[in-house]
Amino acid sequence: MNHFLKYSFSIFCLLACAACDDEGIDVLDIEVPEGYALSAGTSTIFLSSSVAYDTPADWITGANDIRFTRGDRLYDDVRTSNNGHGGGLGPVYAGYSCGSCHRNAGRTKPSLWTEGGSGSYGFSSMLIYISRKNGAFFQDYGRVLHDQAIYGVQPEGKLSVEYTYENFSFPDGEPYTLCKPNYTISEWYAEEIKPEDLFCTVRIPLRHVGMGQMMALDPIEIEALAAKSNYPEYGISGRCNYIMERGVKCLGLSGNKAQHADLTVELGFSSDMGITNSRYPEEICEGQIQVNQGSMMGLSYDQLDVSTEEMENVDLYMQSLGVPARRNVNDPQVIKGEQNFYKAKCHLCHVSTLHTKKRGSVLLNNTQLPWLGGQTIHPYSDYLLHDMGSEIMGVGLNDNYVSGLARGNEWRTTPLWGIGLQEKVNGHTYFLHDGRARNLTEAIMWHGGEGEASKNLFKNMNKEDRDALLAFLNSL
Repeated sequence: MNHFLKYSFSIFCLLACAACDDEGIDVLDIEVPEGYALSAGTSTIFLSSSVAYDTPADWITGANDIRFTRGDRLYDDVRTSNNGHGGGLGPVYAGYSCGSCHRNAGRTKPSLWTEGGSGSYGFSSMLIYISRKNGAFFQDYGRVLHDQAIYGVQPEGKLSVEYTYENFSFPDGEPYTLCKPNYTISEWYAEEIKPEDLFCTVRIPLRHVGMGQMMALDPIEIEALAAKSNYPEYGISGRCNYIMERGVKCLGLSGNKAQHADLTVELGFSSDMGITNSRYPEEICEGQIQVNQGSMMGLSYDQLDVSTEEMENVDLYMQSLGVPARRNVNDPQVIKGEQNFYKAKCHLCHVSTLHTKKRGSVLLNNTQLPWLGGQTIHPYSDYLLHDMGSEIMGVGLNDNYVSGLARGNEWRTTPLWGIGLQEKVNGHTYFLHDGRARNLTEAIMWHGGEGEASKNLFKNMNKEDRDALLAFLNSL
């Protein structure tokens, strides 16, 4: 772990010259350890600026470079309600582009904190999942409540959040606070759903770091991790999520609960933006009054809004983004923090090293990306489901929402690579699925269930050791 290699003089000079034009290259504080700073093998990039998540890997050249640029543009371009190219937004939606929620391929600051729930300017940086208490969906709403709509169309409802604050302290006296969200929904477009009949859970966007590497993971290795993930002394026992995609049973990897086998580009265009495509040709509000309202506002539904080729360009863009290298790896505090990470047994779920399949990944329209193959990567995740508890402040992290095999209290281990750059990229440090944690300390202290032992090991460290562990996380 502590045997570090300096750049060769030639590479140092190359980066030093590049730094003249790009303020994000940290020539002076990046040193490459044996393996561990190279977070994603050949896809590792050496940036720590606001575009650290949003820069292509070096292997993107030629025709793929053109496709990357097209996918990047489509990812970021604001959709409109006009018919024709670039249109098709709505009638109801959550965001008006991929990049609106995933600014710089990261996590746009959640409107839960900036506006107290649904955004007031036609945009909310979150998804609102609703279900009956028996797990079924509501016929008039589906699985996602779309809280935005184009002009002249009624949204499905609006979300408000209030936070209950509870103060705690570490054994050495340092205080911390946990914030529990309390959600209410108003302005239902159809029959109002009573709170006693409703489960509501909110998801802020995930960071799009290491998506290609995730899609290229060796499923045999993940299943072997699940078989190995049995540490009764720490209450840890991870398991795989399996879901049906296109009629085939698949290993889930993507999403907060590993509930998807792919990057959900087609689903994102449909559910998040109301953009019809070959996999989801119907409007998300099909059969609802919003379809007729959209027609009255000039919307036409006689053709698909986006092509498969365009969506695959977005898929290529996401899978070929570079992963930022670790920073400050020779800093004594960071080295100590890494040791504390292992002492707290965080690595039993946040597994440091995985491998990708030899052939790499396959995009949604069957284009192969062999450059992602045969790589040793360091995502700090096992991509397995773990019980995160139900008793902290009354509810813990159990959101009562079932996804595939994942129960309400089960969540996929969040990959930690790039996490220390979130504030630089997106201007905030809100973490966990709904952004309730305002910093890494709060995120750790929300761990329950299988995370309880590690949380308590962290809690009982002295302040110097806790700060060192946080410094390590910020180096990732």
